Amino acid sequence: MVQPTHDPAAEQATIGAALLAPAVVAELAAVLAPADFHQPQHTIVWETILALHAAGEPTDPVTVAARLSSAGELGKVGGAPYLHTLMQATPAAGNAAHHAGIVVDHARRRHVVTLGAQLADLATSGADVADVVAAGRAMLDTATAGGWPTLIPLGTGRHLPTFPAEVLPDWVAEMVYAVAEFTQTPVDAAGSIALAALSTAAGGRAEVEVRGSWREPVNLFTVVVLPPGSRKSAVFAAMAGPLLAAEKRMVELAKPAIVEAELAARVAGKAAERAANNAANADESGRDTLLAEATAAAMQADAITVPALPQLVADDVTSETAAAMLAAQGGRLAVLSPEGGIFATIAGRYSGTPNLEVFLKGHAGDMMRVGRLSRDANHVDKPALTLGLAVQPEVLRDIAGMPGFRGLGLLARILFAVPTNTVGWRTIGAAPIPAEVSAAYTANLTTMVLTLADWTDPAVLPLTAEANERVLEIERTVEPRLRPGGAWGHIIDWGSKYTGAVVRMAGLIHLGDHLRDGWGRPIDAGAIDRAALLGEYYAAHALAAFDDMGADNTTRNAQTILGWIERTGATAFTKRDLYRAVKSAQIGTVADLDPALTLLDAHGYLRQLDPPARSPKGGRPPSPSYLVHPEVHRPAATVHPIGARRTA
Repeated sequence: MVQPTHDPAAEQATIGAALLAPAVVAELAAVLAPADFHQPQHTIVWETILALHAAGEPTDPVTVAARLSSAGELGKVGGAPYLHTLMQATPAAGNAAHHAGIVVDHARRRHVVTLGAQLADLATSGADVADVVAAGRAMLDTATAGGWPTLIPLGTGRHLPTFPAEVLPDWVAEMVYAVAEFTQTPVDAAGSIALAALSTAAGGRAEVEVRGSWREPVNLFTVVVLPPGSRKSAVFAAMAGPLLAAEKRMVELAKPAIVEAELAARVAGKAAERAANNAANADESGRDTLLAEATAAAMQADAITVPALPQLVADDVTSETAAAMLAAQGGRLAVLSPEGGIFATIAGRYSGTPNLEVFLKGHAGDMMRVGRLSRDANHVDKPALTLGLAVQPEVLRDIAGMPGFRGLGLLARILFAVPTNTVGWRTIGAAPIPAEVSAAYTANLTTMVLTLADWTDPAVLPLTAEANERVLEIERTVEPRLRPGGAWGHIIDWGSKYTGAVVRMAGLIHLGDHLRDGWGRPIDAGAIDRAALLGEYYAAHALAAFDDMGADNTTRNAQTILGWIERTGATAFTKRDLYRAVKSAQIGTVADLDPALTLLDAHGYLRQLDPPARSPKGGRPPSPSYLVHPEVHRPAATVHPIGARRTA
């Protein structure tokens, strides 16, 4: 039996250099795959280093050992001492590329040995000699080319995690799964709208006290991106519709007080009018006294405020209308819609001038003034605006160019979800939402609304000491990601608000778990851990969303092709078959595929085969054929939330 060639010293020196000088990891990752190492423990360590590097985390021996330990693999590599052995075996970190070249060369030699054995098996199988020779040439061509190259990502749109609905309160999670099943839509859609519904119920009525003066309101901006025909309206009706039942109950409870205030205002108004008439008709000797009485009566009438009918949800409103409604509704309002028209409205569709102030302050909870040119101007001390939308991909691309949306920070406040398109793969006749699940969701959401409805000052939710430590862990891990060149360096505006978003979601989870007394309990570490899972989900999807917003048509078409390959499991295809599958308004002709296929080839996803000989009889030439990189069909990577440990 042929013994595969390898160089243990070169393998140790290569990994040791990466541990000593993390700056070389990017260079090594471009040429060195985990499978290139002969010794299994080196493969495990290199996979761990690459995973940490991809996440923007340190690759020093302490961090690598911690990740290996959490994965249960530290013992497999010889424990933490072996990592130090690797560093000691490194003559100089500057020679890392040279040592990596030795490792790759030996890997290719082992590959040739393996191919030789396969070719020998084929030769003795009875196959035609010409086929054996052709197969051998193809195998050797692949081997001398170093096999498939390392994939160069087009963005982060591939293998995005699925919405972790299991971390939501049980009554919410059950509804999310039931709605997703019945509508045959991604769990991400119902999950994101569920968070917006919880935000609507608690927004403006609770805030999380993190530490010191740092407080986070619990209102959120969520946007899920779905193509046409994705049943967005059905999902919205199921997940947000129960808020209307809660709103109706609020109206019923408020109606007596409203009627009483209206009556008092009319009586006081009539009294003020009579007093004014008396003062106007009085002679000079008694006019001053009557004028004072009329003034007092007018002030008394003016002091009577007739409460507005409670309203939780609006649809497509202007910024000015939203501000007025926030003032009338005690500082809270939700804009929920299965469309994205609100973006064009606040960008100035009607006024011609963008007005983002209400949405920026409504998310942050900063005081805003309403009716600034009127004598009736008033202030909303802590506005809490919720945004829950489902938009088409074209809307996502449009908002990237809307004035101020990125620069002023609106996009940084949004939790984006970019789920896989299910249209065309849906089950017909899916099970309806169980009546008991829907009833429980409606009842509990109504309870959550009514429990907090009468709070004029937000309930303050402190963190337990352990929960605070979890938040600190998240902050420590996020910070390196925001560095120039870090994993979130290009979305620093969004990443800077990440920890706050996790804390807000933890507050909603906490209130959903404790419907009637959550306002009187501190938030525990378990709620932070669950919110961190949501945070990591939204971080991955934010990267995909911002990539798409900044992508050109060629990149988008390449991502469309890649999505088709992943959905169908294709390992080879012709250009003709591909065009039939992905033809759309954006890919109108076969020629539109060429730039995208070239880009995918350059990034290592595809390899065009040599064209077959044309038939001597003439006719249409064969369609070009492509092979797909095997790594395209690898399983989705496990999500390791930063600073999160799921507790029972």
